[in-house]
Amino acid sequence: MSDIVCISPIDGKELVRRPAATPAEIEAALAAARKAQKEWRRLSIEERNAYVSKFLDAMLAMNQEVVPELAQQMGRPVRYGGEFRGFEERVRYMMRIAKDSLASTIPDDDRPGFKRMIKREPLGVVFVVAPWNYPFMTAVNTIAPALIAGNAVILKHAAQTILVGERFQKAMDAAGLPKGVFQNLVLTHEQTSDILSKGLVDHTNFTGSVAGGRAIEKAAAGTFMTLALELGGKDPAYVRADANVEHAIENLVDGAFYNSGQCCCGIERIYVHESHYDRFVEGVSALTSQYVLGNPLDEATTLGPMANLRFADWVRKQTAEALAKGAKAHIDTAKYTADVAGTAYLAPQVLTNVDHSMSVMMEESFGPVVGIMKVKSDEEAIALMNDSPYGLTAAIWTQDIEAAERIGGEIETGTIFMNRCDYLDPGLTWTGVKDTGRGTGLSRLGYDSLTQPKSYHLRTI
Repeated sequence: MSDIVCISPIDGKELVRRPAATPAEIEAALAAARKAQKEWRRLSIEERNAYVSKFLDAMLAMNQEVVPELAQQMGRPVRYGGEFRGFEERVRYMMRIAKDSLASTIPDDDRPGFKRMIKREPLGVVFVVAPWNYPFMTAVNTIAPALIAGNAVILKHAAQTILVGERFQKAMDAAGLPKGVFQNLVLTHEQTSDILSKGLVDHTNFTGSVAGGRAIEKAAAGTFMTLALELGGKDPAYVRADANVEHAIENLVDGAFYNSGQCCCGIERIYVHESHYDRFVEGVSALTSQYVLGNPLDEATTLGPMANLRFADWVRKQTAEALAKGAKAHIDTAKYTADVAGTAYLAPQVLTNVDHSMSVMMEESFGPVVGIMKVKSDEEAIALMNDSPYGLTAAIWTQDIEAAERIGGEIETGTIFMNRCDYLDPGLTWTGVKDTGRGTGLSRLGYDSLTQPKSYHLRTI
Protein backbone atom coordinates (compact mmCIF):
# COMPACT_ATOMS: atom_id res chain seq x y z
CA MET A 1 0.00 0.00 0.00
CA SER A 2 1.19 3.55 -0.74
CA ASP A 3 2.80 5.82 1.81
CA ILE A 4 1.53 9.35 2.45
CA VAL A 5 4.46 11.78 2.58
CA CYS A 6 4.64 15.35 3.87
CA ILE A 7 7.41 17.46 2.31
CA SER A 8 8.24 20.45 4.51
CA PRO A 9 8.16 23.77 2.63
CA ILE A 10 10.94 25.03 4.91
CA ASP A 11 13.66 23.02 3.22
CA GLY A 12 11.93 20.81 0.64
CA LYS A 13 12.82 17.68 2.60
CA GLU A 14 10.63 14.83 3.81
CA LEU A 15 9.17 15.67 7.20
CA VAL A 16 6.97 12.68 7.91
CA ARG A 17 5.77 9.51 6.19
CA ARG A 18 2.80 7.38 7.11
CA PRO A 19 1.49 4.18 5.51
CA ALA A 20 -1.97 4.41 4.00
CA ALA A 21 -4.59 2.28 5.73
CA THR A 22 -4.99 -1.26 4.46
CA PRO A 23 -8.34 -2.40 3.02
CA ALA A 24 -8.89 -4.43 6.19
CA GLU A 25 -8.22 -1.39 8.39
CA ILE A 26 -10.66 0.72 6.39
CA GLU A 27 -13.35 -1.93 6.59
CA ALA A 28 -12.83 -2.31 10.33
CA ALA A 29 -12.93 1.45 10.91
CA LEU A 30 -16.21 1.87 9.02
CA ALA A 31 -17.76 -1.08 10.84
CA ALA A 32 -16.64 0.33 14.19
CA ALA A 33 -18.11 3.72 13.29
CA ARG A 34 -21.48 2.18 12.41
CA LYS A 35 -21.58 0.21 15.62
CA ALA A 36 -20.43 3.06 17.85
CA GLN A 37 -22.82 5.59 16.32
CA LYS A 38 -25.87 3.54 17.33
CA GLU A 39 -24.93 3.97 20.99
CA TRP A 40 -23.48 7.48 20.66
CA ARG A 41 -26.75 8.87 19.29
CA ARG A 42 -28.60 7.65 22.37
CA LEU A 43 -26.59 9.93 24.65
CA SER A 44 -28.12 13.28 25.52
CA ILE A 45 -26.81 16.45 23.92
CA GLU A 46 -25.40 17.43 27.31
CA GLU A 47 -23.45 14.17 27.51
CA ARG A 48 -22.07 14.51 24.00
CA ASN A 49 -21.18 18.16 24.71
CA ALA A 50 -19.23 17.03 27.77
CA TYR A 51 -17.08 14.72 25.65
CA VAL A 52 -16.47 17.46 23.08
CA SER A 53 -15.52 19.89 25.86
CA LYS A 54 -12.91 17.42 27.12
CA PHE A 55 -11.64 17.02 23.56
CA LEU A 56 -11.28 20.79 23.28
CA ASP A 57 -9.34 20.99 26.54
CA ALA A 58 -7.02 18.21 25.38
CA MET A 59 -6.41 19.93 22.05
CA LEU A 60 -5.73 23.34 23.63
CA ALA A 61 -3.16 21.73 25.92
CA MET A 62 -1.12 20.78 22.83
CA ASN A 63 -0.72 24.34 21.55
CA GLN A 64 2.99 24.71 22.36
CA GLU A 65 3.77 21.55 20.40
CA VAL A 66 1.37 22.28 17.56
CA VAL A 67 2.61 25.76 16.59
CA PRO A 68 6.11 24.73 15.39
CA GLU A 69 4.68 21.50 14.00
CA LEU A 70 2.32 23.52 11.79
CA ALA A 71 5.20 25.73 10.62
CA GLN A 72 7.15 22.64 9.60
CA GLN A 73 4.21 21.13 7.74
CA MET A 74 2.70 24.11 5.91
CA GLY A 75 4.88 27.14 6.57
CA ARG A 76 2.86 29.45 8.82
CA PRO A 77 5.20 31.57 10.98
CA VAL A 78 5.32 30.60 14.66
CA ARG A 79 4.91 34.27 15.67
CA TYR A 80 1.19 33.98 14.86
CA GLY A 81 0.61 31.24 17.41
CA GLY A 82 -1.39 28.64 15.53
CA GLU A 83 -5.15 28.35 15.13
CA PHE A 84 -6.58 27.55 18.52
CA ARG A 85 -8.19 30.92 19.24
CA GLY A 86 -10.62 30.53 16.33
CA PHE A 87 -10.77 26.78 16.94
CA GLU A 88 -11.94 27.28 20.51
CA GLU A 89 -14.41 30.01 19.55
CA ARG A 90 -16.11 27.78 17.00
CA VAL A 91 -16.29 24.68 19.21
CA ARG A 92 -17.67 26.56 22.22
CA TYR A 93 -20.25 28.35 20.09
CA MET A 94 -21.51 25.13 18.52
CA MET A 95 -21.71 23.52 21.95
CA ARG A 96 -23.69 26.47 23.30
CA ILE A 97 -26.33 26.52 20.55
CA ALA A 98 -26.65 22.74 20.21
CA LYS A 99 -29.70 22.21 22.42
CA ASP A 100 -31.79 24.92 20.75
CA SER A 101 -30.55 24.08 17.25
CA LEU A 102 -31.38 20.40 17.60
CA ALA A 103 -34.69 20.89 19.42
CA SER A 104 -37.87 19.51 17.89
CA THR A 105 -40.04 21.80 15.80
CA ILE A 106 -43.68 21.88 16.87
CA PRO A 107 -46.30 23.03 14.31
CA ASP A 108 -48.02 26.21 15.47
CA ASP A 109 -51.55 25.00 14.69
CA ASP A 110 -52.71 22.98 17.70
CA ARG A 111 -54.74 19.90 16.83
CA PRO A 112 -56.47 18.22 19.80
CA GLY A 113 -55.91 14.47 19.90
CA PHE A 114 -52.59 14.64 18.03
CA LYS A 115 -48.97 15.06 19.02
CA ARG A 116 -46.97 16.39 16.07
CA MET A 117 -43.31 17.33 15.81
CA ILE A 118 -40.27 17.31 13.57
CA LYS A 119 -37.16 15.91 15.24
CA ARG A 120 -33.58 16.27 14.02
CA GLU A 121 -31.80 12.93 13.78
CA PRO A 122 -28.10 12.32 13.07
CA LEU A 123 -27.15 11.27 9.55
CA GLY A 124 -24.96 8.38 10.72
CA VAL A 125 -21.30 8.37 9.65
CA VAL A 126 -19.83 11.73 8.60
CA PHE A 127 -16.67 11.71 6.46
CA VAL A 128 -14.47 14.82 6.75
CA VAL A 129 -11.88 15.33 4.00
CA ALA A 130 -9.85 18.23 5.39
CA PRO A 131 -7.43 20.71 3.79
CA TRP A 132 -3.96 21.85 4.82
CA ASN A 133 -4.28 25.66 4.86
CA TYR A 134 -6.12 25.94 8.21
CA PRO A 135 -5.96 22.27 9.10
CA PHE A 136 -7.40 22.51 12.61
CA MET A 137 -10.15 25.09 12.12
CA THR A 138 -11.48 23.81 8.81
CA ALA A 139 -11.73 20.27 10.14
CA VAL A 140 -13.34 21.14 13.46
CA ASN A 141 -16.03 23.21 11.69
CA THR A 142 -17.67 19.89 10.82
CA ILE A 143 -16.19 17.48 13.36
CA ALA A 144 -17.48 19.21 16.51
CA PRO A 145 -21.11 19.77 15.43
CA ALA A 146 -21.25 16.35 13.76
CA LEU A 147 -20.32 14.65 17.01
CA ILE A 148 -22.59 16.85 19.12
CA ALA A 149 -25.49 16.01 16.78
CA GLY A 150 -24.96 12.28 17.34
CA ASN A 151 -22.93 11.25 14.30
CA ALA A 152 -19.75 9.20 14.17
CA VAL A 153 -16.87 10.85 12.30
CA ILE A 154 -14.12 9.57 10.02
CA LEU A 155 -11.35 12.11 9.33
CA LYS A 156 -9.08 12.00 6.29
CA HIS A 157 -6.57 14.82 6.52
CA ALA A 158 -4.44 16.32 3.77
CA ALA A 159 -1.00 14.81 3.17
CA GLN A 160 0.59 18.23 3.76
CA THR A 161 -0.75 18.31 7.32
CA ILE A 162 -0.93 14.59 8.06
CA LEU A 163 0.12 15.11 11.70
CA VAL A 164 -2.99 17.20 12.36
CA GLY A 165 -5.20 14.13 11.99
CA GLU A 166 -3.09 12.41 14.63
CA ARG A 167 -3.53 15.40 16.95
CA PHE A 168 -7.31 15.13 16.58
CA GLN A 169 -7.17 11.42 17.39
CA LYS A 170 -4.94 11.96 20.41
CA ALA A 171 -7.28 14.63 21.82
CA MET A 172 -10.39 12.52 21.19
CA ASP A 173 -8.76 9.56 22.94
CA ALA A 174 -7.77 11.78 25.87
CA ALA A 175 -11.39 12.92 26.11
CA GLY A 176 -12.47 9.29 26.44
CA LEU A 177 -14.80 9.14 23.42
CA PRO A 178 -16.23 5.65 22.99
CA LYS A 179 -14.16 3.56 20.58
CA GLY A 180 -15.20 4.06 16.98
CA VAL A 181 -17.04 7.37 17.42
CA PHE A 182 -14.10 9.30 15.98
CA GLN A 183 -11.36 7.80 13.82
CA ASN A 184 -8.50 9.34 11.88
CA LEU A 185 -7.58 7.40 8.75
CA VAL A 186 -4.57 7.88 6.47
CA LEU A 187 -6.00 7.44 2.97
CA THR A 188 -4.96 7.82 -0.64
CA HIS A 189 -7.17 9.66 -3.13
CA GLU A 190 -8.14 6.30 -4.61
CA GLN A 191 -9.19 4.92 -1.22
CA THR A 192 -11.20 8.08 -0.54
CA SER A 193 -13.02 7.69 -3.86
CA ASP A 194 -13.69 4.04 -3.12
CA ILE A 195 -15.34 4.84 0.23
CA LEU A 196 -17.54 7.39 -1.52
CA SER A 197 -18.48 5.31 -4.56
CA LYS A 198 -19.53 2.39 -2.38
CA GLY A 199 -21.75 4.63 -0.24
CA LEU A 200 -19.96 3.58 2.95
CA VAL A 201 -20.62 6.93 4.66
CA ASP A 202 -23.74 9.08 4.94
CA HIS A 203 -22.37 12.60 4.54
CA THR A 204 -19.08 13.99 3.24
CA ASN A 205 -17.60 17.40 3.93
CA PHE A 206 -14.77 18.38 1.60
CA THR A 207 -12.72 21.58 1.55
CA GLY A 208 -10.32 21.98 -1.34
CA SER A 209 -10.02 22.75 -5.03
CA VAL A 210 -12.81 22.86 -7.59
CA ALA A 211 -11.21 19.86 -9.32
CA GLY A 212 -11.17 18.00 -6.02
CA GLY A 213 -14.82 18.87 -5.41
CA ARG A 214 -15.78 17.55 -8.83
CA ALA A 215 -13.92 14.32 -8.08
CA ILE A 216 -15.77 13.98 -4.77
CA GLU A 217 -19.13 14.63 -6.42
CA LYS A 218 -18.39 12.17 -9.23
CA ALA A 219 -17.29 9.44 -6.82
CA ALA A 220 -20.42 9.88 -4.68
CA ALA A 221 -22.81 9.92 -7.67
CA GLY A 222 -25.73 7.58 -7.21
CA THR A 223 -25.16 6.96 -3.52
CA PHE A 224 -27.58 9.70 -2.42
CA MET A 225 -25.26 10.73 0.40
CA THR A 226 -25.29 14.43 1.22
CA LEU A 227 -22.28 16.57 0.36
CA ALA A 228 -20.89 19.86 1.64
CA LEU A 229 -18.24 21.29 -0.68
CA GLU A 230 -16.16 24.41 0.00
CA LEU A 231 -14.02 24.83 -3.08
CA GLY A 232 -12.14 27.69 -4.73
CA GLY A 233 -12.40 31.40 -4.12
CA LYS A 234 -11.31 34.70 -5.65
CA ASP A 235 -12.64 36.97 -2.96
CA PRO A 236 -12.97 40.68 -3.87
CA ALA A 237 -12.89 43.91 -1.91
CA TYR A 238 -14.42 47.22 -2.88
CA VAL A 239 -13.13 50.49 -1.37
CA ARG A 240 -15.91 53.08 -1.83
CA ALA A 241 -15.55 56.83 -2.09
CA ASP A 242 -16.67 57.21 1.53
CA ALA A 243 -14.30 54.61 2.95
CA ASN A 244 -11.82 55.15 5.77
CA VAL A 245 -8.83 54.60 3.51
CA GLU A 246 -6.17 54.09 6.19
CA HIS A 247 -8.32 51.44 7.89
CA ALA A 248 -8.92 49.75 4.54
CA ILE A 249 -5.20 49.70 3.70
CA GLU A 250 -4.21 48.14 7.01
CA ASN A 251 -6.88 45.46 6.99
CA LEU A 252 -6.77 44.58 3.30
CA VAL A 253 -3.02 44.06 3.34
CA ASP A 254 -3.48 41.63 6.22
CA GLY A 255 -6.45 40.03 4.44
CA ALA A 256 -4.41 39.51 1.29
CA PHE A 257 -1.08 38.33 2.72
CA TYR A 258 -1.75 36.60 6.05
CA ASN A 259 -0.77 32.92 5.91
CA SER A 260 1.06 33.75 2.64
CA GLY A 261 -2.34 34.37 1.06
CA GLN A 262 -3.38 30.79 1.68
CA CYS A 263 -6.77 31.63 3.18
CA CYS A 264 -10.10 30.35 1.88
CA CYS A 265 -11.55 33.84 2.24
CA GLY A 266 -8.35 35.80 1.68
CA ILE A 267 -8.57 38.94 -0.46
CA GLU A 268 -7.32 38.26 -3.99
CA ARG A 269 -8.57 41.30 -5.95
CA ILE A 270 -9.36 44.87 -4.91
CA TYR A 271 -11.49 47.51 -6.66
CA VAL A 272 -10.88 51.07 -5.47
CA HIS A 273 -12.89 54.21 -6.17
CA GLU A 274 -10.89 56.58 -8.35
CA SER A 275 -10.89 59.28 -5.64
CA HIS A 276 -8.78 57.03 -3.36
CA TYR A 277 -6.89 54.97 -5.91
CA ASP A 278 -3.45 56.62 -5.83
CA ARG A 279 -3.34 56.91 -2.03
CA PHE A 280 -4.58 53.37 -1.62
CA VAL A 281 -2.01 51.84 -3.98
CA GLU A 282 0.76 53.85 -2.32
CA GLY A 283 -0.31 52.75 1.16
CA VAL A 284 -0.80 49.10 0.29
CA SER A 285 2.58 48.94 -1.44
CA ALA A 286 4.38 50.58 1.49
CA LEU A 287 2.80 48.29 4.07
CA THR A 288 3.28 45.15 1.99
CA SER A 289 6.99 45.96 1.61
CA GLN A 290 7.40 45.57 5.36
CA TYR A 291 6.80 41.81 5.32
CA VAL A 292 9.78 39.69 6.33
CA LEU A 293 10.04 36.53 4.23
CA GLY A 294 11.90 33.66 5.82
CA ASN A 295 11.96 30.49 7.87
CA PRO A 296 8.62 30.24 9.71
CA LEU A 297 10.38 28.89 12.81
CA ASP A 298 12.11 32.28 13.18
CA GLU A 299 10.11 34.71 15.37
CA ALA A 300 11.14 37.60 13.10
CA THR A 301 9.46 36.05 10.06
CA THR A 302 6.08 37.54 9.12
CA LEU A 303 5.70 35.74 5.77
CA GLY A 304 6.56 32.07 5.57
CA PRO A 305 6.92 29.84 2.53
CA MET A 306 3.88 28.59 0.68
CA ALA A 307 2.89 25.09 1.71
CA ASN A 308 4.28 23.43 -1.39
CA LEU A 309 6.61 24.30 -4.27
CA ARG A 310 3.90 23.73 -6.86
CA PHE A 311 1.66 26.33 -5.19
CA ALA A 312 4.44 28.92 -5.33
CA ASP A 313 5.17 28.07 -8.96
CA TRP A 314 1.50 28.65 -9.87
CA VAL A 315 1.56 32.16 -8.38
CA ARG A 316 4.87 32.87 -10.13
CA LYS A 317 3.25 31.83 -13.40
CA GLN A 318 0.19 34.04 -12.82
CA THR A 319 2.34 37.04 -11.94
CA ALA A 320 4.60 36.59 -14.94
CA GLU A 321 1.58 36.38 -17.26
CA ALA A 322 0.11 39.58 -15.80
CA LEU A 323 3.41 41.46 -16.19
CA ALA A 324 3.75 40.24 -19.77
CA LYS A 325 0.28 41.68 -20.48
CA GLY A 326 1.18 45.09 -19.06
CA ALA A 327 0.60 44.87 -15.31
CA LYS A 328 2.81 46.95 -13.04
CA ALA A 329 4.58 45.40 -10.03
CA HIS A 330 4.87 47.65 -6.97
CA ILE A 331 7.07 45.47 -4.74
CA ASP A 332 10.79 45.16 -5.40
CA THR A 333 11.25 41.42 -4.91
CA ALA A 334 15.04 41.69 -5.19
CA LYS A 335 15.27 42.51 -1.48
CA TYR A 336 13.59 39.21 -0.62
CA THR A 337 16.65 36.96 -0.83
CA ALA A 338 14.67 33.89 0.23
CA ASP A 339 12.50 34.17 -2.90
CA VAL A 340 14.37 31.74 -5.12
CA ALA A 341 12.96 29.78 -8.05
CA GLY A 342 12.62 26.11 -7.18
CA THR A 343 11.62 26.85 -3.57
CA ALA A 344 8.29 27.46 -1.83
CA TYR A 345 9.46 30.91 -0.66
CA LEU A 346 7.67 33.69 -2.52
CA ALA A 347 7.84 37.44 -1.98
CA PRO A 348 4.56 39.37 -1.68
CA GLN A 349 3.45 41.30 -4.74
CA VAL A 350 0.99 44.11 -5.47
CA LEU A 351 -0.09 44.54 -9.10
CA THR A 352 -1.86 47.41 -10.86
CA ASN A 353 -2.75 47.95 -14.53
CA VAL A 354 -4.51 44.60 -14.25
CA ASP A 355 -7.76 43.52 -15.87
CA HIS A 356 -9.99 40.49 -16.12
CA SER A 357 -8.13 39.07 -19.10
CA MET A 358 -5.40 38.08 -16.64
CA SER A 359 -5.38 34.84 -14.66
CA VAL A 360 -4.33 36.69 -11.51
CA MET A 361 -7.71 38.49 -11.51
CA MET A 362 -9.87 35.51 -12.49
CA GLU A 363 -8.34 32.24 -11.28
CA GLU A 364 -7.67 31.41 -7.66
CA SER A 365 -4.10 32.32 -6.69
CA PHE A 366 -4.08 31.20 -3.05
CA GLY A 367 -0.79 32.98 -2.60
CA PRO A 368 0.84 36.33 -1.68
CA VAL A 369 -0.27 38.40 -4.68
CA VAL A 370 -3.12 40.88 -5.10
CA GLY A 371 -4.34 42.90 -8.06
CA ILE A 372 -5.84 46.39 -7.71
CA MET A 373 -8.18 48.09 -10.22
CA LYS A 374 -9.65 51.61 -10.33
CA VAL A 375 -13.46 52.01 -10.55
CA LYS A 376 -15.76 55.00 -10.95
CA SER A 377 -18.98 53.76 -9.32
CA ASP A 378 -20.75 51.16 -7.23
CA GLU A 379 -22.24 49.70 -10.40
CA GLU A 380 -18.83 49.18 -11.99
CA ALA A 381 -17.48 47.60 -8.81
CA ILE A 382 -20.47 45.24 -8.52
CA ALA A 383 -20.09 44.12 -12.13
CA LEU A 384 -16.39 43.38 -11.64
CA MET A 385 -16.90 41.58 -8.33
CA ASN A 386 -19.54 39.36 -9.96
CA ASP A 387 -17.32 38.65 -12.98
CA SER A 388 -15.95 35.50 -11.38
CA PRO A 389 -16.71 31.78 -11.35
CA TYR A 390 -16.39 31.87 -7.54
CA GLY A 391 -18.41 33.29 -4.66
CA LEU A 392 -17.28 32.78 -1.05
CA THR A 393 -16.94 36.25 0.52
CA ALA A 394 -16.82 39.88 -0.58
CA ALA A 395 -15.70 42.87 1.50
CA ILE A 396 -17.10 46.40 1.17
CA TRP A 397 -15.22 49.32 2.71
CA THR A 398 -17.61 52.17 3.45
CA GLN A 399 -19.06 54.25 6.27
CA ASP A 400 -22.62 53.75 4.99
CA ILE A 401 -24.08 50.54 6.40
CA GLU A 402 -27.23 50.83 4.28
CA ALA A 403 -25.08 51.09 1.14
CA ALA A 404 -23.10 48.03 2.20
CA GLU A 405 -26.30 46.03 2.62
CA ARG A 406 -27.68 47.28 -0.69
CA ILE A 407 -24.48 46.53 -2.60
CA GLY A 408 -24.16 43.22 -0.78
CA GLY A 409 -27.56 42.22 -2.09
CA GLU A 410 -26.23 42.56 -5.64
CA ILE A 411 -23.03 40.56 -5.14
CA GLU A 412 -23.01 36.84 -5.92
CA THR A 413 -21.31 35.48 -2.83
CA GLY A 414 -21.88 33.51 0.37
CA THR A 415 -20.83 36.19 2.89
CA ILE A 416 -20.75 39.99 2.78
CA PHE A 417 -18.28 41.84 5.01
CA MET A 418 -18.24 45.56 5.78
CA ASN A 419 -14.96 47.13 6.96
CA ARG A 420 -13.41 43.76 7.67
CA CYS A 421 -12.46 40.60 5.80
CA ASP A 422 -10.96 37.14 6.19
CA TYR A 423 -12.94 36.08 9.27
CA LEU A 424 -15.39 33.29 9.94
CA ASP A 425 -18.12 34.10 12.49
CA PRO A 426 -19.50 30.82 13.90
CA GLY A 427 -22.86 32.52 14.48
CA LEU A 428 -23.23 33.04 10.74
CA THR A 429 -23.42 30.24 8.23
CA TRP A 430 -20.38 29.52 6.08
CA THR A 431 -21.41 28.86 2.51
CA GLY A 432 -20.58 29.68 -1.10
CA VAL A 433 -22.16 30.02 -4.52
CA LYS A 434 -21.15 29.15 -8.08
CA ASP A 435 -17.92 27.12 -8.30
CA THR A 436 -17.14 27.79 -4.65
CA GLY A 437 -19.42 24.88 -3.87
CA ARG A 438 -22.57 24.04 -1.98
CA GLY A 439 -23.74 23.21 1.49
CA THR A 440 -23.29 25.13 4.71
CA GLY A 441 -21.34 24.96 7.93
CA LEU A 442 -21.44 26.37 11.47
CA SER A 443 -24.34 28.39 12.91
CA ARG A 444 -27.73 26.76 13.46
CA LEU A 445 -27.84 25.88 9.76
CA GLY A 446 -24.70 23.81 10.21
CA TYR A 447 -26.65 21.49 12.47
CA ASP A 448 -29.39 21.22 9.86
CA SER A 449 -26.83 19.97 7.32
CA LEU A 450 -25.52 17.31 9.72
CA THR A 451 -28.94 15.94 10.66
CA GLN A 452 -32.09 14.84 8.87
CA PRO A 453 -35.67 15.74 9.74
CA LYS A 454 -38.04 13.05 11.01
CA SER A 455 -41.74 13.77 11.41
CA TYR A 456 -43.92 12.37 14.18
CA HIS A 457 -47.70 12.36 13.70
CA LEU A 458 -49.12 10.65 16.79
CA ARG A 459 -52.89 10.22 17.27
CA THR A 460 -54.47 9.39 20.59
CA ILE A 461 -57.65 7.28 20.60
